[in-house]
Amino acid sequence: MKLSASLEKPLRQFLPSEFLVTDWASLEPYLKELLSRGIQSREELEKWLKDLSELESVLSEDFCWRQIKMTCDTENKELEESFNYFVMEIQPRIQPYSDQLNKKLVSHPFTQQLDQEKYFTYLRSIKKNIELFREENIPLQAELSVLGQQYGMIAGKMTVEMRGNEYTLQQASKFLEDPDRQIREEVYLKILKRRYQDRVELDELYSKLIGKRHQVALNAGFRNYRDYKFVELGRFDYNKEDCFRFHDSVREWVIPLVDKIYRKKRQKLGLEKLRPWDTEAEIVGLHPLHPFQTGTDLIEKTIDCMKQLNPFFADCLATMQKMGRLDLESRKGKAPGGYNCPLAETGAPFIFMNAAGQMGDLTTMVHEGGHAVHSFLTHSLELNGFKEYPMEMAEVASMSMELFTMDHWDAFFENPEDLRRAKEHQLERVITLFPWIALIDQFQHWVYENPFHTIEERKEAWLRMLTDMSTSEIDFSGLEEYRKFNWQRQLHLFEVPFYYIEYGIAQLGALGMWMQYRVNKEKGLNNYIKALSLGNTKTLPELYHAAGLPFDFSGDYIKKLMNFVEEEIEKL
Repeated sequence: MKLSASLEKPLRQFLPSEFLVTDWASLEPYLKELLSRGIQSREELEKWLKDLSELESVLSEDFCWRQIKMTCDTENKELEESFNYFVMEIQPRIQPYSDQLNKKLVSHPFTQQLDQEKYFTYLRSIKKNIELFREENIPLQAELSVLGQQYGMIAGKMTVEMRGNEYTLQQASKFLEDPDRQIREEVYLKILKRRYQDRVELDELYSKLIGKRHQVALNAGFRNYRDYKFVELGRFDYNKEDCFRFHDSVREWVIPLVDKIYRKKRQKLGLEKLRPWDTEAEIVGLHPLHPFQTGTDLIEKTIDCMKQLNPFFADCLATMQKMGRLDLESRKGKAPGGYNCPLAETGAPFIFMNAAGQMGDLTTMVHEGGHAVHSFLTHSLELNGFKEYPMEMAEVASMSMELFTMDHWDAFFENPEDLRRAKEHQLERVITLFPWIALIDQFQHWVYENPFHTIEERKEAWLRMLTDMSTSEIDFSGLEEYRKFNWQRQLHLFEVPFYYIEYGIAQLGALGMWMQYRVNKEKGLNNYIKALSLGNTKTLPELYHAAGLPFDFSGDYIKKLMNFVEEEIEKL
């Protein structure tokens, strides 16, 4: 099958072509029509589903653009007000209609005549939404949407001064690669202290979020927000006990390898003790890796790299570049982090990141590029609900792309030694990130199982878990006070609760994909494309099976993958 990244915005069949989401009065009639429309056959039901999907796509894209624009410029009050207007005035009024439309579909006699295999995962999600819907949660969820975005507002204002210049924290982190250890220590402490300044505001914000989330869960008949969120996230195929086993497996099989990586780092640097500001450093005389100079340079080199891997992947990014769907460089007033935001109606997504010329930015770019390819591959699926793939598969798309593209990183590095170092950095990062993923997930379980904890109890719990999940090879002495708050740098805790273990599960999937690719490149890429193209039309284990992967995050499987990565690092 020949793949194409050329997109044409589909002609609307239900909404007027010029329709924009401006206010409730102009939107409501379309929801009313869908609710009152008579359906006399299976064919009419499928037409009704397509019309509903078209409306959902338009609403989703409108909301996404409001959020994208606000994160690109957190200091623009008009953009903030536009986002808040949608979540406070539009979204709460849509939700009761969505619930009634869901019930209309599930209870309709012709629903039984739909292809049950084709619609299984879609209908399962609809039934889950009906189960969770509560009228009294509408205002709470609107407040939570607004509160969650406050994290980006606070973090977007954080800057530090180095060498007479002001830098965002993302920009300043490049100094952590400096061969001069005093400079590394200076910037590390400045970043810590700058975050520490806002610790009280962020603690209070998180406490508010926890309280409101707990109430949402109680309203929906759950004991705690964790149990509620597992259902909302559609975790049909694993449970909290599986998560606990994942934490234990990381502690048993990954941390010893992390210790080994950092021990080797300390020896290479000739240090008696490895401090946290040393982990990104190189020996004196060896320059830090700088794979690109500007955002334009980054995207052009990434397109060149992906063209060598698969021309379709490169075409996806080239299409986005032409459409202006990239904002890559860090600047003051921009929200932290990086994301690929699918845009449901037009198909080409938007990539947002905070590049500052570092090796980690290359990884972020190809990671988000993997998400973008996933968006393109699912755009032709007929219903919006078919495109809303599970996050555990979405992250396989992005993390596999990080590993696949390594064979072609000569697009970024002319020097063979730099290329070798870049690959080593990537594989070490894959391993060293696992404990943080397990830690953030473990912390969230504690937070929502104990929703009435004090801020002091939260600090103590975090520090206890952090110590338990940390390498013994890095000396953190003297930094204990700062470490009590370093969970605050993880935006997922504020903006997308419980969305984090997906990275761990998917990293296992990505390593499995890379094992396939190392044996047979063509087969590995074909399985990758086949699985991503299915969107949300199959269950999570079925999607993994289509990719040629086991849906497995047991200790035995993790041990096998760690051995594989360790062997690949040694080959370098």
